[in-house]
Amino acid sequence: MRGSPVRYAPDEMVWLEANRMMVISDYHRAFIAAFGRQDVTAEHLHALRKRKGWKVGRAPGRTAGRHTRYSEAEIVWLRDNCTLPTADYYRAFVAAFDRPDVTPEMLHSLRKRQGWKTGRTGRFAKGQTPLNKGKVCPPGVGARHPNAVATQFKKGHGRTGVAVDLYKPIGSERRSPDGYLERKIHDGMPLQSRWRAVHLIEWEALNGPIPKSHCLKSRDGDRSNTDPSNWILIERAILPALNGGRNQRRPAYDQAAPEVRPALLALAQVDRQARKLSKRGVA
Repeated sequence: MRGSPVRYAPDEMVWLEANRMMVISDYHRAFIAAFGRQDVTAEHLHALRKRKGWKVGRAPGRTAGRHTRYSEAEIVWLRDNCTLPTADYYRAFVAAFDRPDVTPEMLHSLRKRQGWKTGRTGRFAKGQTPLNKGKVCPPGVGARHPNAVATQFKKGHGRTGVAVDLYKPIGSERRSPDGYLERKIHDGMPLQSRWRAVHLIEWEALNGPIPKSHCLKSRDGDRSNTDPSNWILIERAILPALNGGRNQRRPAYDQAAPEVRPALLALAQVDRQARKLSKRGVA
């Protein structure tokens, strides 16, 4: 059951509207002190402000506290010493100005609002020595915890378990899912670099590294044929055209008859060159 509505005198309403920007706790205390209305609670005044649509300068649903004020001398000190770590910044400020109402979080927020740079990014700079360099982890902590030690590789032990069955020595060859013949070239990291297509190895042995934005295309469409003479150096940009183009207006290179393939390749290269000249504004 709802209680009786709280009534306010005209002079009370004038005061309430004039002081509506106050924090709700101060608003309530000041109103009681001014009018002696012990029957009015802070919730009553908050509801009244909402009903009247009195704007209080805060985002909807946000509870705002009191603004912390700083004197001009304090602002100058805070700006000049903004590069200090937050804990030292706070201790030095409180010692200099006796401000027990200020917290480290307040000073950190002020520094961010003002855009004062501390000179620290939170990252290790190149060449910077880590603080724990050369320090041994205490027994039972971190990597020396019994649970961590139990799962670590033991010194002097090689591959064990399934890794022994799956291991392939350097020089082994395999067939990739898309039909290329691959050869293992090292046992290092990263894992995906251990295997390389054989046709790339053979072609580069004769012709040198493949230029940037270029690739090799099989002349006969057989990806397992690793003979260097079977591979043509082309720009990657013409691969879509060799696959038939956007609207599949041409036959795909790999599915075309052998006698048609040279023409398809030449047409794709001509189109590519035309697009380059068009971008440069050459008619």
